[in-house]
Amino acid sequence: QVQLAESGGGLVQAGGSLRLSCAASGWIGSVNAMGWYRQAPGKQRELVAKITSGGTTNYAESVKGRFTISRDNAKNTVDLQMNSLKPEDTAVYQCNANIKVWIGSSLGNDYWGQGTQVTVSS
Repeated sequence: QVQLAESGGGLVQAGGSLRLSCAASGWIGSVNAMGWYRQAPGKQRELVAKITSGGTTNYAESVKGRFTISRDNAKNTVDLQMNSLKPEDTAVYQCNANIKVWIGSSLGNDYWGQGTQVTVSS
């Protein structure tokens, strides 16, 4: 059993900052890539940022320079620091992690958090 617990969402004014956190717990052998996705009303879910176990990052073009993803491998957590927030950042943000239940597994499985609402007012 693996669960991803998200926190940090909320309401913020444009130009403000929020920090999202996601913690993986349960039967975890190792955590591969972790990332944050978001889905705004009426839009497709999109990848916001991801980070590999080695620390390589990838960002959506729309958030480059404003968002920073980081992880703590010892704690099995991933954070998303969101600065200079814009109204168009408003969405449900969802944590994703590819996790090997046991280290000997050939492939990991994707797990998803429940989602946390981020609302940016103008």
